[in-house]
Amino acid sequence: MTPKTVQTALMGRSTELGRLLGVLDAAEDGLAGVALVGGDAGIGKTRLVSEVRDLAEEREFTVLAGQCAELGDALPYLPLVDALRGLAELNAPGGDPLAAWPALLRLLPGADPDPAGVATGALAQQQLFGSVLGLLASLAEHRPVLVVFEDLHWADRSTRDLLVFLTRMLQRERVTLIGTYRTDDLHRRHPLRPVLAELQRLPLVGTIELPPLGDDDLARHLADVDGASRQPVGVTDDVIGQVLERAGGNPFFAEELLTAAATCGGVPGSLSDLLLSRVEALSDQARHVLRVAAVAGHSVDHDMLADAAGLGEVALDDTLREIVSRGLLTAGRHGYAFRHALLQESVYDDLLPGERTRLHGAFARLLAARGAPAAELAHHYQAGHDLPGALRASVEAGRIAAGLGAPAEAHRHLDRALEIWEHVPDAERITGTSAVRIALSSAAAAADAGEYRRAVAQIRRLLPTLGDPLLISEANERLAYYLSDSDLGSGMVEAARAAVDALPPDEPTPLLARALATYARTMFATSATAVRDLAARALDAARAVGARDAEVSALISLAIVEEATGTIERVVELLDLAAATGSDDLSVHLRATFHTARVRYEHGRLEAAARLAGAGVELAARSGLTWSLYGTDLRFLRFLIQYAAGDWDEAERIAAGFGVRVGTVAAARLSSFALFIEVGRGGDAADERLSWLRPFWRPDEQGGDGLVTYMAGGLAAEQALWRGDPETALRHVTAVTDTLDPFDPGLIRICATGLWALAEGEAPDDARERADDLIERARWAAANGPYGPREELGPEGAAWLRRAEAEWHRVRGTAEPRVWREAADAFGFGFVYEEARCRWRLTESLLNAGEREAARAEWSRAVETAERLGAAPLRAALETLGRRAGFTEPSRPPAEAADTVAVAEGGLEALTVREREVLEHVAAGLSNREIGTLLYISQKTVSVHVSNILAKLGVASRTQAAAVAHGRRAAAEK
Repeated sequence: MTPKTVQTALMGRSTELGRLLGVLDAAEDGLAGVALVGGDAGIGKTRLVSEVRDLAEEREFTVLAGQCAELGDALPYLPLVDALRGLAELNAPGGDPLAAWPALLRLLPGADPDPAGVATGALAQQQLFGSVLGLLASLAEHRPVLVVFEDLHWADRSTRDLLVFLTRMLQRERVTLIGTYRTDDLHRRHPLRPVLAELQRLPLVGTIELPPLGDDDLARHLADVDGASRQPVGVTDDVIGQVLERAGGNPFFAEELLTAAATCGGVPGSLSDLLLSRVEALSDQARHVLRVAAVAGHSVDHDMLADAAGLGEVALDDTLREIVSRGLLTAGRHGYAFRHALLQESVYDDLLPGERTRLHGAFARLLAARGAPAAELAHHYQAGHDLPGALRASVEAGRIAAGLGAPAEAHRHLDRALEIWEHVPDAERITGTSAVRIALSSAAAAADAGEYRRAVAQIRRLLPTLGDPLLISEANERLAYYLSDSDLGSGMVEAARAAVDALPPDEPTPLLARALATYARTMFATSATAVRDLAARALDAARAVGARDAEVSALISLAIVEEATGTIERVVELLDLAAATGSDDLSVHLRATFHTARVRYEHGRLEAAARLAGAGVELAARSGLTWSLYGTDLRFLRFLIQYAAGDWDEAERIAAGFGVRVGTVAAARLSSFALFIEVGRGGDAADERLSWLRPFWRPDEQGGDGLVTYMAGGLAAEQALWRGDPETALRHVTAVTDTLDPFDPGLIRICATGLWALAEGEAPDDARERADDLIERARWAAANGPYGPREELGPEGAAWLRRAEAEWHRVRGTAEPRVWREAADAFGFGFVYEEARCRWRLTESLLNAGEREAARAEWSRAVETAERLGAAPLRAALETLGRRAGFTEPSRPPAEAADTVAVAEGGLEALTVREREVLEHVAAGLSNREIGTLLYISQKTVSVHVSNILAKLGVASRTQAAAVAHGRRAAAEK
């Protein structure tokens, strides 16, 4: 941890301090927050944040703090490691807080570099990020947490990515994250610039720019420094005036100017002169030690400084006492740190080239003897012009960074190794590997960091230099894999074919199994037969050599093709084989678990699906992979199963963890599923969620996503229908159907929603034409898959098709009870809510057919379900229908409708005569079309009246408005 210096009173920062304390207040109340504190070097960022840290500790926050260093680009996650070290020293409630997070434990010095249960490759960073989020959430359960990352202008790429991840994912955790950075260091191409621009657009983030202090505040600050140090300055008022004028409101500059004026007899002419004037006043031996310390960086261990300076203990102690007494270094528990980074930079920049090279070389040798991190060694070897040492250390640093889940840094280290490879004789012996292997590893690291263009370009540069068939196959397989995972255009099929063709077809090897599995994956968009044949070959090769990852991948590919062309029993059989085979790769394992649970859910086997999805969610959470691709998918699948099975309280509890204030596609996808419960239960929660999802709602726009469009658009349409606005619902439906492939089974549900909207509103001729188009699209999607006719449609898809058919009949006025009974029975496999919605319509149909007793029975079943689920809109619609029919049981009104009457009753006085007339017909359950026919006005005019009525009554739906009307009528009758 960074050594603390004597604190002086905080001058002129009350506004900024108040804003930061406000973020702490929000965290205590359960609303996470992020504050980015920027300002010029020396302006007082660290002093302000130190004050916040002290106040947070007084308020019993768990405070974690870490600092980036100028070596941060070589040392991944440096501030996180610093913060975790501090956490390990705390007596946190609940025992060792890091014990449950092996991906974080391995970051600490001396930890097991390859602990059990820790992912590799691209999944390693996802696991690490998820572990940090999980750790903060678990700590925040005991008391609020403050995390401080200082000097982000020096942060490595992985730390910047972690900062973005946490900022986007923190929602209701009691966590505050504060980051500081120098504004004067952010040149136009500085890598922190786009990160700040991205974060500052998020409402979770507050930005605080520290302005220069005013003269009065700065003068009080100097007086406080003088008093705290008990060092009489003894300068004239004129000199103080010059200091204030020259300092430009910068506290650090002012302190240095004042000290220089007192010790050197005048005010230096430049910043560099100002800082170095303090150094020049030291003895020769002290200047030497300070220069050695500057090569080490911002801080240095005592023993390392002693060895590098070449002084005995007594001489070193005397020298350090001189330096510390002058305020140039501060003493900590384990070593020394420069009082300010600017001072270290000035001393380092003043070194002669030869002096700098020698000192870096000396540090490299000393660090190597102590087993220092390879990344730090690589830095000193490079600066000391020791290319063999730099090569060896860079390769090792790349390997370690990849293992730690820092792929961007791994790629950078390995690329640096490739740059100097040709300049180092006997490079293969020194590194124990080849340039080809380094290039492949570098490309893998680039892909893991999401830099697919770099990965593809590196492989394509490498391929012409290869002559070994095994290397040709491996390079092409990786190229095909990276191309299939990205949107970089054509070439993946050709690369995958070349990977397979380079190997003997009759000699099974792990590489052949993987190449065939990748080849099958690239063929999904072209031919089911090709995918099936290639996956079967991959399966045979994988089983022959025990390549379990390739075996599981091949089985999943076969299952996906079978799902589109074959039977459910065969799909389940293949996926069960994949799950039973298992994989050491957590990503492959979670993928198999997800698909196995998903298929069971989609085919009505909810209990088995719930068991599998729950196990997958628990594994992802234990592994820190909650926010990985399949960790996210398993979470929404578990929610859907509970929602379909009718356990809405549990579904709502799960959805509470999805977050509303989304900032990534992954978070938006997860959040969109919560709309099922929010729209189903009514209220305003869905409105806020939809507003956050809107930037991800249009796949043709940058940042848009097809799944979010499908989910948010479809459920926004349902919400509009519950609120009596079929025109808006149809617009949402059209926007979604325009994005879906004609064979997408999700099209069936959306078409059913569109048909519901048509039945509520449009003119008969137009409605019938549009209804015919929607039902034909639903039928085609039900009968056809991506490779041709479907052999089997799952029970949920079949039920939605029945629902679509029934809605189509409703549009055409031919909805006999039979069609709605078939729809209700089709959902009887376990989809409780949709079955109840169909029984609502079945009740209507039975009443129209004169079958009153049968209608009452169906109505009672639907009411019981709606009440149990808390489905307020459906319950209100059933109440209206029951009142029209004269059904009196169950007798109690829905809670939401009753509340609406109490709140909105007075709004009836504001309605016009025509609006009251329209409301009476709305209360009778008539559609806009039926109301228009009775009143001889257009349907659009009815829609305008209904909108005005809802606004004046302060209600959200037609059913709530009807409840207001019925409540007033009941009151009048009494």
